[in-house]
Amino acid sequence: QVQLVESGGDSVQAGGSLRLSCVASGYSSSNYCMAWFRQRPGKEREGVATSRIWNSPQYSDPVKGRFTISRDDDKKALYLQMNSLQPEDTGMYYCAVRRYPACVWSPDAYDFWGQGTQVTVSS
Repeated sequence: QVQLVESGGDSVQAGGSLRLSCVASGYSSSNYCMAWFRQRPGKEREGVATSRIWNSPQYSDPVKGRFTISRDDDKKALYLQMNSLQPEDTGMYYCAVRRYPACVWSPDAYDFWGQGTQVTVSS
């Protein structure tokens, strides 16, 4: 059974930083797309960053230049370093895995999800 467990969410002031972590278990392949999504209050779930092995990561426009995604396939871990946080970054952040190497932005294309970790940024 595949499990994804996120951690690292917290409440911070605008301009602050957080590092989210996601640890996966229950599968052996490293050739899967891993991604971070978020769901902001009143909004649909949206892609934040994707990581495909041997390829450059991709970022959504609102976070480009502020967030950095990284992965450690030996540990089956995915990270999201978030800098210069703004109130509009507030939301629940989810780790997701797609059982294909190619990454896409549609949440429906992902097979496994974590329970989420809450990020709250105050002004």
